[in-house]
Amino acid sequence: MTTQQLERRRHIDTVLNVAGDIAPADWPTGMELIGRSWKRCIEEYGLDPARPRSARIVTQQTLREHQDSVDEFLNVARAGVEQLYGAIAKLGYVLLLTDHRGITVQYLGDNRYDRLLRKAGLYLGADWSEQYAGTCAVGTCIQEQQALTCHRVDHFDATHINLTCTSAPIRDPAGNLLAVLDISALDSPHARSSQNFALHLTQLYARMIEDAYFLRRYRHQMIFRCDTSREFVQVNGQYLFAISEEGAIEATNSAARGLMAKPQASADGPSNVTTVFECDLQDIWSIPYDHDDQVKAFRHAASGETVFAALIQPRHRNAVSVSAVSRATEESVLELDALAADDPVMRRTLGLAKRLRNRDVGLLILGETGTGKEVLARAVHETSRRARHAFVAVNCAAIPESLIESELFGYAPGAFTGARSRGMRGLIQQADGGTLFLDEIGDMPLPLQTRLLRVLAEGEILPVGADSPVKVNCRVIAATHQNLEQRIERGDFRADLFYRLNGATLRLPSLQQRADRQHVIQRVLARLVDQGQLPEVRLRADAMSALLAYHWPGNIRQLVNALTFAEATCDNGEITVNDLPEECLRDKSPAGSSADSAGPGVDSPLRAALQAADWNISEVAREYRVSRPTIYRWMQQQGIVQPRYAGK
Repeated sequence: MTTQQLERRRHIDTVLNVAGDIAPADWPTGMELIGRSWKRCIEEYGLDPARPRSARIVTQQTLREHQDSVDEFLNVARAGVEQLYGAIAKLGYVLLLTDHRGITVQYLGDNRYDRLLRKAGLYLGADWSEQYAGTCAVGTCIQEQQALTCHRVDHFDATHINLTCTSAPIRDPAGNLLAVLDISALDSPHARSSQNFALHLTQLYARMIEDAYFLRRYRHQMIFRCDTSREFVQVNGQYLFAISEEGAIEATNSAARGLMAKPQASADGPSNVTTVFECDLQDIWSIPYDHDDQVKAFRHAASGETVFAALIQPRHRNAVSVSAVSRATEESVLELDALAADDPVMRRTLGLAKRLRNRDVGLLILGETGTGKEVLARAVHETSRRARHAFVAVNCAAIPESLIESELFGYAPGAFTGARSRGMRGLIQQADGGTLFLDEIGDMPLPLQTRLLRVLAEGEILPVGADSPVKVNCRVIAATHQNLEQRIERGDFRADLFYRLNGATLRLPSLQQRADRQHVIQRVLARLVDQGQLPEVRLRADAMSALLAYHWPGNIRQLVNALTFAEATCDNGEITVNDLPEECLRDKSPAGSSADSAGPGVDSPLRAALQAADWNISEVAREYRVSRPTIYRWMQQQGIVQPRYAGK
């Protein structure tokens, strides 16, 4: 008996044993899918692994019927099929595209091996259904509805054990199996892992073909296209939704159906794009107009993940009717709009701020320290009807507890030793007609919380030492980084004051969480320059990349400090990555240790490098690939003093 005959005999025994629930001791883990298929072949289809079947090639008439049934799809798929074959042909693969029944309706292969390929069934018109061919990549992909590799002895038919085949399903916009994309080779390495890349490549092209067909089918429809990457959404956005003018979801690709499965909506699943993402219809229609790149960030309602979306407009009619655009247009308030670009959380917060800016309802701003709570409060005030009156900011955590009462409520003449002879108007009274901003309200002492509650309820204050109250009319905006509900449970904060302050909540995300970090960085730098705190300076691309990658535990306040520091250390009005503070970088010392190390030792070449560079710190920093501050720190640690004049 030849070696090949022995291999086939062992394979037949293995198939029969596994199908009979007697797996061999060396049966690989993760092979349950193949085992199920072998069992189906014997129990449901009546196939016998010891009686191989020759390849079945359907007649030309039958082939034409199968091709005609998917004619529109084949026209779309042709470009993707040819591109994939171009990438795999030199590796010995052929390409099969079958319909949902397993009949090969398109084929690309090497004509030199035409006879061998046809005999193996790797040919146009071949039937690779599991019912006829047994366990194989195409047929088992159809049955299991998933991508897979059927490698050598995974095949049911013993005459196929030299083949390696990898298939991926292609679905129509309704989610039904439309076709199967397969790449196969007559021979391959024995290791199953040798086909890992083939599996990824086949899945990639199957998705590309599926999406191209989706876009073709819905070319007269508005397509909401999104991706986790802003840079790739326009060219390769993985989630596709065909939507109506009212935002109703009329069709999706496979990836988008995965997103729709997550929200806890009705039994039939969400039917509108605004239920899949935290947005209003106006956010959708304004995508092409809000930003130069025509991309906007959205937040997935179930997972909270940020995705970036673009609109693909219908080819033969206006994307959205004039009435739909006018319905979706939200009032523009420049001072508030400038606080964010397209971060979905900020967009919702600012939308609420716009609607409430002229209402006297209390606002509670929540966010981590340094996220810009006072900036938002001031913008609300400056865009409201109270803008011509004062905006008075009070940091409840910064005023000593012994002074906070007199600072807030003022005092009458001679109220206490050291008081002004004419008394003093408190901060609340100074905000009369305008806005009182109470920052870090969670740190206000309990006795003062009681007095503040009376002010809010009665609209009057009683200065320290005064006999009669004074009427005040101010809007109160409070802010905190603390969890006030927990402080209420501990008895540190009054529940009635919380509900009085919290007419509406405005939430500020951390800088790390914001999808528009680049906009924030650019805006903060421009503001520092406009306010005269920094001279005209620009950020080089490497510095921007480092700033975008940093996690910013101190949020925007830390960003201001980092930009101020970088401007002080940069040359020629340009901030590079080497000018940024150390915490914004991943530095390496010349010895290969981390940037937190002491740097080169006493006998290191640092001094020589400085002298060779005429004490140009930037040049040495570039040489060692660290920041300028790191060089200064190493110099200080080693007692290296820079000469008064360069070159001396």
